[in-house]
Amino acid sequence: MSPSDLQVSVLSCTDERLAAALQYVLETPGKQLRARLVTTSYRMLSQRPCDGVVSVATAIEWLHAYSLVHDDLPAMDDDPLRRGKPTVHTVYDDATAILVGDGLQAAAFALISRESRLSAETRIKLVDLISGAVGFGGMVGGQALDMAAEGAAVPIDQLRTIHGQKTGALIRAAVLAGALCADASESDMECLDHFARAIGLAFQIADDVLDVTQSSATLGKTAGKDMAVDKSTYVRHLGLDGARAEAESLLAAALDALGRYGASADGLVELAIAMVRRSS
Repeated sequence: MSPSDLQVSVLSCTDERLAAALQYVLETPGKQLRARLVTTSYRMLSQRPCDGVVSVATAIEWLHAYSLVHDDLPAMDDDPLRRGKPTVHTVYDDATAILVGDGLQAAAFALISRESRLSAETRIKLVDLISGAVGFGGMVGGQALDMAAEGAAVPIDQLRTIHGQKTGALIRAAVLAGALCADASESDMECLDHFARAIGLAFQIADDVLDVTQSSATLGKTAGKDMAVDKSTYVRHLGLDGARAEAESLLAAALDALGRYGASADGLVELAIAMVRRSS
């Protein structure tokens, strides 16, 4: 899909090196699972065409991309590989990677706030939801907790808290953002909240399993990294079979939360299964 004029305007960058680094990030978009959660959640609740949903999905993917660029930095996870390519800071430098991430975060909220095909009320709700998901009580706070837990024996309840923030918060925001665009009822939001919390944690457990069962070439990122830095994971707590069983149990809970929607939820069900049973 070609970028819209709005997307181009909020990504406008006058510095050539920074623009090249930004293009380097955006040319490998990954699976776009969070964007698909936005649009699929919307379609479950509404058949009305709404091109504004695409901007919301794009914004959430930009936020995810920003988080990966920053997480890979030497001061954070110090990873040389992402989506099958050298990470941004290894191709350019740390400062450029930081600025790319900063710019993507700002651009994401600009894209939502300027999307005139969504009502002003909806845009305010979206900014409130998504900013909370990526802030100190969400993704950023979860990353801090995750880094602090390296080399420590973290209880599994604390591990759930870490990953509920670091990974699950933006997944939850993606699901609920699509629902907000569909003018979801309070009851719909509650059901989708249950779904999103369960699937977000199941997704992270699946990631822990893949880290010890797949190669770097398959994953597109460094395999075995969690073990190398002595990080607490679900596999370490529950064993490989136990972690897989926990992911399946959470997947079942997530799908159960969608039961009231019948066939309308087929797209979200299919996506949830793919997120948990993926091979990379």
